[in-house]
Amino acid sequence: MQTLKVGDDAPQFTLLDANEQSVALADLLKQGKVLVYFYPKAMTPGCTVQAQQLRDHQDDLAKFNVTTVGISPDAPKRLAKFTERDALNFTLLSDEDHQVAEAFGVWGPKKFMGREFDGIHRISFLIDQNGKVAEVFDSFKTKDHHQVVLDALASAE
Repeated sequence: MQTLKVGDDAPQFTLLDANEQSVALADLLKQGKVLVYFYPKAMTPGCTVQAQQLRDHQDDLAKFNVTTVGISPDAPKRLAKFTERDALNFTLLSDEDHQVAEAFGVWGPKKFMGREFDGIHRISFLIDQNGKVAEVFDSFKTKDHHQVVLDALASAE
């Protein structure tokens, strides 16, 4: 697993959202910076906490001209349930074949409850308007993810 680093070009992608509409990174970048956060599975405890915190702080992220997108291997229908259940106010994208996760270097071996398997590692990337990785967030608690991102944005100003 070779995770992207600061300064790398972000892989361009187009994925389906919860409404099965195509969303392209290139289009999102026209609006400003993009926080691309990868999470293992919709509606699980840690992923729910992380999504709720991002939901509750979208206004703070918007002050830094940041659009948030979450990416998981879940199907669009599951993303739609997650979005509705938790009143999420940002876009979730479906990467069922994990090609985008692999391109960002976040798909690889994991251990959970004594079992080894391949899956998404909980890593986020701040992509600048030029399509470059400006920040990599790979060390945080799910409840603090939003604050780690906001702190990095504030210190970059």
